[in-house]
Amino acid sequence: MDIITLAEVAGNLSVIGYGIGTLGPGIGLARQPEMSGKIQTIMFIGLALVEVLALIGFVAALII
Repeated sequence: MDIITLAEVAGNLSVIGYGIGTLGPGIGLARQPEMSGKIQTIMFIGLALVEVLALIGFVAALII
C-alpha cells in the first residue's frame, strides 16, 4: 500500500470512530432524562461557541 491509500483508510476509520464516540453521551443522556434541561442549556452555549469560532475563522480567511 502506498501512503495515500493508508491516509484514506485512516481517514475513513476516524469517521467511524467519531460516530461510535457519540454513542456514549447519547446513551448517558437517554438514561437521565431529568437532567435534560441543564444539559440542553450547556449544549446550546457550546454550540454557540463553536459557531463563533467557525465564523471567526471564515472572516479571518477572507481578510488575510
